[in-house]
Amino acid sequence: MADHKESKMEKLAHKIHSKISSPSSSSDSDDDKSSHARAVALKAKVYRLFGREKPLHQVLGAGKPADILLWRNKKLSGGVLGGVTSLWFLFEMLDYHLITLICHLMILALSVLFLWSNASNFINNSPPTIPEVVIPEKCLLKAASCFTFEINRTLDIVRTIATGKDLKTFLGAIAGLWFLSILGSCFHFLTMVYIVFILLYTVPVFYEKYEDKVDAFSEKMIIELKKQFAVLEKKVLSSINKEKKKD
Repeated sequence: MADHKESKMEKLAHKIHSKISSPSSSSDSDDDKSSHARAVALKAKVYRLFGREKPLHQVLGAGKPADILLWRNKKLSGGVLGGVTSLWFLFEMLDYHLITLICHLMILALSVLFLWSNASNFINNSPPTIPEVVIPEKCLLKAASCFTFEINRTLDIVRTIATGKDLKTFLGAIAGLWFLSILGSCFHFLTMVYIVFILLYTVPVFYEKYEDKVDAFSEKMIIELKKQFAVLEKKVLSSINKEKKKD
């Protein structure tokens, strides 16, 4: 009988203990959920350059071009960089011309294939297999459509600037053209293209490596630029209004 009472007391104590401990465990799980939600919210509030939400690799297309630009395959990226540098050296330093290079390469390729095809009959060897290259019509139409869309968008931006509706776009276009004119007076066109290529090959890798630091610094810079632009816009608009009043 005493053993039976003791077992009942133990069961009752176990129930009381489980009731007391269950709210604490649920509160712990609630705290974990709330802390996770806060972490997700803080991560969402982190400033990313150009309002980027996806990783840089996905922004660049997540394909082979992105792998090349981000140096995922160092041998392939180094080979592309070496080839482009060699072409720039030929054209810019040795004064080699593009049409001359293309003609010389075609002469070499056609001569090798012609001699190989004829020599294979004498040496009992199989002639070279030259594949039939046909460009699909859909690819050309898609490229033409994309090209037309970009041209129309550029013309629309130029029209918006010319009508005087957007002061911010006007000032940005003037600053960009002025900067390009300075670069054009210092470098040849081919050298400028090569500089852009080098920037594409170095800036994304640098940004991916120091992403958080660059985003934090760019956020401060953009806030400061917006303040300065607001002051400049007020001055320009006030001067325009003063001239209108004089007239």
